[in-house]
Amino acid sequence: MSAINPDQIHDVEAEKPLVSMRVADVAVALLFLAASGIVIADSVRLGFEWRENEGPAPGYFPFYVAVVMALASAVNLIRALPSSEEGAAPMTSVQGFGRMAAIFVPAVVYVAAIGLIGIYVASAIYIAAFMLFVGKFPVWKALAVGCGVAIVSFLMFEVWFLVPLPKGPLEAAFGF
Repeated sequence: MSAINPDQIHDVEAEKPLVSMRVADVAVALLFLAASGIVIADSVRLGFEWRENEGPAPGYFPFYVAVVMALASAVNLIRALPSSEEGAAPMTSVQGFGRMAAIFVPAVVYVAAIGLIGIYVASAIYIAAFMLFVGKFPVWKALAVGCGVAIVSFLMFEVWFLVPLPKGPLEAAFGF
């Protein structure tokens, strides 16, 4: 009988199932049903009829898109509710959830940073950070690509297409 390697115990714990496909399917279906309900209620408030000589009311298209989304979500919910072998399969493990969080949390920070430092600086930092920490690129490459993408994006949107995007203090210092 061989001794148990402590690393193997850790790996078994890390691969422990976190949530099943059934639970995930039910949760997503309920979230989409709730979102559909909110859009439908607001579309009713705005009006969702076709008006003579005016065309569609402001809530017309959102109402019908939300109705279709609600119907699709209800079908998904009904399909997910019965117990099945497929539904019992794990959707992700503890380690897999950690990987997803490693992508999701920086994305949330990036979106929050846009309001504070502008989209171009936030994008440069986001791209460079991912290249450094996830891609393991050298610092000079990460900075070059992050800054390069931000500069090209700035030129494309602000100069060539004249589409203003959220700017921060750096752009303000340069007169934009």
